[in-house]
Amino acid sequence: MKQTYTYGMGRRSFLKTAALATLGTFSAPYIMRADGPSKLKIAIIGAGGKGKSDADNMKGEDIVAICDADDRRCAALRKELPDVPYYRDYRVLLEKVKDLDAVVVSTPDHHHALASMLAIERGLHAYVQKPLVHSVFEARQLRAAAARKKVATQMGNQGSAENGLRRAVECVQAGIIGPVRQVHVWSNRPVWPQGIKDALPKAEIPAGLNWDLWLGPAPEREYGEGYLPFNWRGWYDFGTGALGDMACHTANMPFRALKLGYPTSVIAEAVEGANSQTYPNKSRIKFEFPEREGLPPVTFYWYDGSWKPTPEITADISELLEKVPGSGCLLIGDKGQLFSPDDYGAKFYLKLKDDAEFKASNNHDAAKTEVIPVSIPRSVGHYKEWLEACKGGAPAYSNFDIAAYLTEIILLGCLAIRLGEGKLMEWDGPNMKSPNCPEVSAFVKREYRKGWNWSA
Repeated sequence: MKQTYTYGMGRRSFLKTAALATLGTFSAPYIMRADGPSKLKIAIIGAGGKGKSDADNMKGEDIVAICDADDRRCAALRKELPDVPYYRDYRVLLEKVKDLDAVVVSTPDHHHALASMLAIERGLHAYVQKPLVHSVFEARQLRAAAARKKVATQMGNQGSAENGLRRAVECVQAGIIGPVRQVHVWSNRPVWPQGIKDALPKAEIPAGLNWDLWLGPAPEREYGEGYLPFNWRGWYDFGTGALGDMACHTANMPFRALKLGYPTSVIAEAVEGANSQTYPNKSRIKFEFPEREGLPPVTFYWYDGSWKPTPEITADISELLEKVPGSGCLLIGDKGQLFSPDDYGAKFYLKLKDDAEFKASNNHDAAKTEVIPVSIPRSVGHYKEWLEACKGGAPAYSNFDIAAYLTEIILLGCLAIRLGEGKLMEWDGPNMKSPNCPEVSAFVKREYRKGWNWSA
């Protein structure tokens, strides 16, 4: 895997340097235990789009079943694996296919939790695309089930395997930019329609699509042209909008580096295109995080739909890149800033306030540069981490213990959007409720359609 580390320094601009990148970027080898099966028997649930690329990364194992409610979406994978049994309903697959070790779940968001939970309750390992779940309640339940069943898990936020992200976490936790009090994360999403006020007009269901199975646990609605194959992401019943879709990537690094837990409050400060059917065209959301593990309170801002932090906040980024990129993550500390210009955190820049420190690092004077020790094992690859964990190796870096926690907290922003612009939602994290906005409970735990459920 290509490793990219970019560090920047300068009072009014970011000047590139690789000094820190040469210090401690390697660690002890990742060791896999040999007590697991040599090849895993895997079922692919959701076989089109991202599901196809996920399946491609499993072809060194034994793919023993394929499932998709849409024949058209899984046609390519079925053609490549003509002898593998095909199912349209994952409930049937998980009941009938007895010889299974693991599942890969790459369905639309509203199926993630149910398909994963049914598999985990069978004791199967699970790789699940991001966002891990569709609701706060599902995140809590899935995390608990994975721990109880002791299965190997991984969420599909592949930036977790980028060594640049891991190095950024080490740098922040080593205190190089000092205590962090403000974080700004922005995204160029949505790149699908949002701000739609009415359900789509009824249309004829295409041949090959089982609309009832595709709906699954979601509320009953007529098929309409435009939900599939991609735009479901913007609809409340099926997706989690720009925030749910992308923050599992872009907020991943600060979430880890700053040990963010439950916020005390969340507010959708501004939205454009609010309605009852889909996420808005644009949103700006503010999370307030309290002191934790000796770290100061943090204010976390999320922006999407082309909204970004103010020019005053991004002035140094503009000078570095000649423009503010469509996506970014900026951590502001007492001693400097850390900025990542990509969704996955593969590279980052540093801007420190201490001119002497800048000079030492910029001159590549290793003797004067504080060595930040490696504390996080370097990745053998996002998919391989999970496969090795299934076979007895170390837990994958984005296992459900952290991935479900990250997803749960991100989805609180979706709750704030549902409450409406300008309404502050106080949050009691352990009890999954808002003391001042009890009405939000309707969105914390959604009701599944009859016939779609799990029993722990």
